[in-house]
Amino acid sequence: MTIGESWLRRKAGQRLIPCTFVGKHLRFSDEDLRAIVAAGRRGPSRWNQAPSRAGRQRSRR
Repeated sequence: MTIGESWLRRKAGQRLIPCTFVGKHLRFSDEDLRAIVAAGRRGPSRWNQAPSRAGRQRSRR
């Protein structure tokens, strides 16, 4: 997955992601990039998981 340069610049300008400004130039260290990736990491969505049978009750007619 890739993100655009404009997204990085916008978030860095808002000080929402770790970065370093050297004068007017924006720099990201390896540590900054790891932190950005870790913050955006998501687990599996519940939508894709099969429903559990444990909580279901059998309907009786």
